[in-house]
Amino acid sequence: MASIYDFTVNDIHGKPVKLDRYRGKVMLVVNTASECGFTPQYKGLEAVYEKLHDKGLEVLGFPCNQFGGQEPGGEKEIAQFCELNFGVTFPMFAKVDVNGDGAAPLYKFLKAEKPGLLGSEAIKWNFTKFLVDRDGNVIKRYAPNDTPESIAKDIEKAL
Repeated sequence: MASIYDFTVNDIHGKPVKLDRYRGKVMLVVNTASECGFTPQYKGLEAVYEKLHDKGLEVLGFPCNQFGGQEPGGEKEIAQFCELNFGVTFPMFAKVDVNGDGAAPLYKFLKAEKPGLLGSEAIKWNFTKFLVDRDGNVIKRYAPNDTPESIAKDIEKAL
């Protein structure tokens, strides 16, 4: 059986990153978009990251253009947008698909580990979040309207 640590993904600058580097950390994996109604969650994600990073939290942002074309830009534009508008310092990765035949292997894994409502694996929209414990277990899946602030207690508990 695969582990989250078996995956390698490209960061927003195109460099491969082995997720094994986050072994022993709590991870919040989020599919993001720059032109979405939930885009202001970048601010909350950054706040939670700044508050809890020293305690072992990593927030991993994966831009996705599968929902309403709300992430039309390239990686360079996305990185600039996140930094300029929300001061994002948590790791951002290359744009991915989260659903369908072309879904990133990491997202296929996350969805299989924690299906959504009624067992559906499909991600419904941007800013769906997966909480991964220090041992690499996917422990919870959150809907897009679950704000970083509303799940902070779960994150702290996992730490």
